[in-house]
Amino acid sequence: MTLHVIPLPTLSEALAETSEVNAAESERAISGGSARRRLHSANSAGLPAAPRTPEETGLPLLLISELVLKVMQQHGLTHLQDLSAHLKLSPGLLEIVFVHLRKELLLDVRRRGALDGDVQYELTQAGRARASEALSRNLYSGAAPVPLEAYTAQVSAQSVAGMGVTQAELEQALAGLVIRPEVRDQLGAAMNSQRAIMLYGPPGAGKTYLCAQMARLLTGQVAVPHAVEVGGEIVRVFDPLVHRPVPVIDGPHLTIDNRSRADARWVLCERPMVITAGELTLEMLDLVFDARAGYYQAPPHFKANNGIFLVDDLGRQLVTPRQLLNRWILPMEHRHDYLMLRNGSKFQIPFDTLLFFSTNMQPAEVADEAFLRRIGYKIFVGEVTVEDYRQILREVCAEYDVPYTDEAFDMLVQQHHVRHGRPLLACYPRDLVRQLADYATYHGRAPELTPDLLHWAWHNYFATEPARPSAAGVETTS
Repeated sequence: MTLHVIPLPTLSEALAETSEVNAAESERAISGGSARRRLHSANSAGLPAAPRTPEETGLPLLLISELVLKVMQQHGLTHLQDLSAHLKLSPGLLEIVFVHLRKELLLDVRRRGALDGDVQYELTQAGRARASEALSRNLYSGAAPVPLEAYTAQVSAQSVAGMGVTQAELEQALAGLVIRPEVRDQLGAAMNSQRAIMLYGPPGAGKTYLCAQMARLLTGQVAVPHAVEVGGEIVRVFDPLVHRPVPVIDGPHLTIDNRSRADARWVLCERPMVITAGELTLEMLDLVFDARAGYYQAPPHFKANNGIFLVDDLGRQLVTPRQLLNRWILPMEHRHDYLMLRNGSKFQIPFDTLLFFSTNMQPAEVADEAFLRRIGYKIFVGEVTVEDYRQILREVCAEYDVPYTDEAFDMLVQQHHVRHGRPLLACYPRDLVRQLADYATYHGRAPELTPDLLHWAWHNYFATEPARPSAAGVETTS
């Protein structure tokens, strides 16, 4: 059998050969005021405009072509609309790519229906071989990535640094939370500083909870790419455990006509909040290469761009706090970080995140003075006032349907906190009332703040004295 070598057409040649297709698309342009309003609504939401040609994707034609072949082979997709929905590229753009693939005899048309976009393709024997070769190098077969340059520009356009927080906005966002006025003012000012923030204090003071509530102050929506292409390598960014998509009402559908529609390679999301704790290691802050899959997973601070990144329980990681904090010196000062691919080449990513540290240690125990200067705010979160403690207990009792009484509160404070020298920390009311609710559920009775039950819950929670059953059937201590 004679092998005929067909020269690879250039992208301009592929575009020229599809001029008739593009002309037909122009005749099918969406018209009407309601359609234009829907398209405008989608684009104004913050998503980039959809590419209309392979060139406008910013990706090499070879990468798109191999991605198409891998998807067809690995997922069995053959219909143009199905491929478009999976790859997040418009049918019109894919038809341009298919012209190139057909010239290389890698695929052919299986069926063409009467309706626009009703086309089915099939891989040829050469196409299946090329797909297998591509899959041996890289198993990624998801949505088409966006180039690193486009990602960097988008992060800059939706930067969290441009957000300002006023006292009225903070009061509204944190309404109902019991926070000391001085801590509230410190947090409000810190959110405007664009500098790292450290919350420190005893365990149970509510540091992690306060950090998490700062997400309420994040306004606006951000575009997050499914994946980013860097030097021919793929880095997965969108993480459903981190990024919460926002529905685009009346958004554009994947049609042949993609003018003015949003780029489906991006997902419109709420601003992210990423929390890491004692499991954090230095290696986790670098790209994670999956050798079996052949592509990378973005590190947590990469996923946290345009949002909040919280390093919780600083001091409980396997690495020392100084080692961990030294990793942040460059990103904190220059607002960007460097990551390295497996071939040794480095690339720059934006570090556009509000960085929080939460620790039970004193700041001087965490890092030296030189590093602490780079942390704009060190906020102490400690004991609450008696009245704040009362308010917290009231709210927790209401949540668990436990009748509140001032007599029970006074007994809790005087007979337990004062007697045992326990500070009034914000976590205790919820933890104690939850134990009362557990006990009541076990015994099939309504929970209540009786002296015996509070006594049982207190000593059970703090493990201070052995418990024994009382004559009334409620466990008490000696």
